[in-house]
Amino acid sequence: SISLINYDTDTLEERELPDVSGCLRFNDSQPISWINVYGLHDVDALKAIGDHFGLHPLVQEDIVNSQQRPKLEEFGDHLFIIARMVRYDSNTRQVGSEQISLVIGKGVVLSFQERPGDVFEGVHERLRKGRGRIRGAGAGYLGYALLDAIIDHYFAVLEVVGEEIEKLEVELLDSAQKEHLNRIHNLKREMLFMRRSVWPLREVVTGLIRDESPLISEAAAPFLRDVYDHIAQVTDAIDTFRELLSGLQDLYMSSVSNRMNDVMKVLTIFASIFVPLTFVAGIYGMNFEHMPELGWKWSYAIFWGAVVAIGGSMVTFFHRKGWL
Repeated sequence: SISLINYDTDTLEERELPDVSGCLRFNDSQPISWINVYGLHDVDALKAIGDHFGLHPLVQEDIVNSQQRPKLEEFGDHLFIIARMVRYDSNTRQVGSEQISLVIGKGVVLSFQERPGDVFEGVHERLRKGRGRIRGAGAGYLGYALLDAIIDHYFAVLEVVGEEIEKLEVELLDSAQKEHLNRIHNLKREMLFMRRSVWPLREVVTGLIRDESPLISEAAAPFLRDVYDHIAQVTDAIDTFRELLSGLQDLYMSSVSNRMNDVMKVLTIFASIFVPLTFVAGIYGMNFEHMPELGWKWSYAIFWGAVVAIGGSMVTFFHRKGWL
């Protein structure tokens, strides 16, 4: 599916296009056009759009291949940006992502997504209500706004992950289970995945600031530096969460070790109590013919009295030592 927003400072036109032909009449026109394409399976349609807007064949190939590393490429009359948009699935409790491809031209912005549903709704609302400078700025500013929305959504995902880590810590302190260790490993892997997704975006934003492309106005430079700061904050937060998860892993191992120590302590106490009792029972269980105590009338009662006395005295001793 293809959506179109055509706007300037005074007017805005927004509609869904039934097919590719509806967007082929827009090419560096005024007002500014934002064409958003959902789905990458129709290669012929994507090629028609790419050929119409003069996209390099390698750019068209990168748009279809959704496993690209985030990057920035300049082709004279347009900029090509690849970023990864992350989302948290509350059902599977996992972080997923999709590739977002942005093409910024003189009067047109193309965005390509793998599936419907995105983080651009805030940009849509700003355009509809004419808030801020977005309606009066050029296509380069719209490209910045889309990139900023992608980066800001990392904070929303990190907030959910942070709550998950806090909940996991409470559960670990209460009772460490094996599934907690599996969850820790999953979260560590997801944090590594997010870091690999956001770290290359530093190079992308740095390139937009330093290359001084005519497609990016000087007025947009401070906003791009703000995006760079957000990327740095996301990276720092991810590194912090990775350290917390390493600490939770150590906490899990400590909890398991402490639980094992408690079990071994109880077993050792029982073994220590029964060692002297086994010794006594072993002596009087021998089949010697001449053992004077065996002929006593109260030998059995005396034996049990000695057993109870020895066991009770050892339990009292362990309790006073604080071992029980």
